[in-house]
Amino acid sequence: MPTELAVLLVGVAARQAASPTARAQARLALIAPVEQLLAPAHGAFHRLAARALARRQEE
Repeated sequence: MPTELAVLLVGVAARQAASPTARAQARLALIAPVEQLLAPAHGAFHRLAARALARRQEE
């Protein structure tokens, strides 16, 4: 690979890693493991919707 192309690719990768989207994505990965996102402690993906459905079934 030519040196100029390698330098260009490193620059592109650095700019992409510093983008707001990449930084936000990195913060999301630190918040909670994927397993917790797919199996929340309360058992529902959307707690308010689950409560509303439970109230509706009790009526």
